[in-house]
Amino acid sequence: MSDIVVILHNIRSAHNVGSMFRTADAAGVRKIYLAGITPAPVDRLGRVREPFAKVALGAEGYVEWEKVCAAGPLLAALKRDHYKIFAVEQAKRAVPYYAASLGRRRGRAALVLGNEVRGLPAPVLRRADRILEIPMYGRKESLNVAVAFGIVLYHLRCAGIVHGTRAQKRS
Repeated sequence: MSDIVVILHNIRSAHNVGSMFRTADAAGVRKIYLAGITPAPVDRLGRVREPFAKVALGAEGYVEWEKVCAAGPLLAALKRDHYKIFAVEQAKRAVPYYAASLGRRRGRAALVLGNEVRGLPAPVLRRADRILEIPMYGRKESLNVAVAFGIVLYHLRCAGIVHGTRAQKRS
């Protein structure tokens, strides 16, 4: 399993969150934190969320997850545990995602994605070690959050920026 954790901050769509669980499983993410209003795979009564299940296809059973009230304390704890925080957002101090680096050696990374409309709030961006953006060449200003997640996550994995081993194929 890899040293990548993911924080989904105030993402509204259960479809997007389910899709990100499926991508996280494929990429060997260790854990997903669901912050703020981000929907969990099950509702408060323990019932499976159908929109989530439709796209996750059971990935919530393979990727560890935890619901947290706020991202701030979690980010502080991850920094204390020597995680490098990568926020995915269009911002003044953002760099292209392919410029992401942990320095001379690989290590632990926390990937933070935010609300589909408002993005990540300033306090979360201030805690990030790097803000990564995906250059846009067309008329649209941004990609779907689940698509952006896949692009950046696979860059971190394939570029060898974080530790990780390939999971054994399930039979």
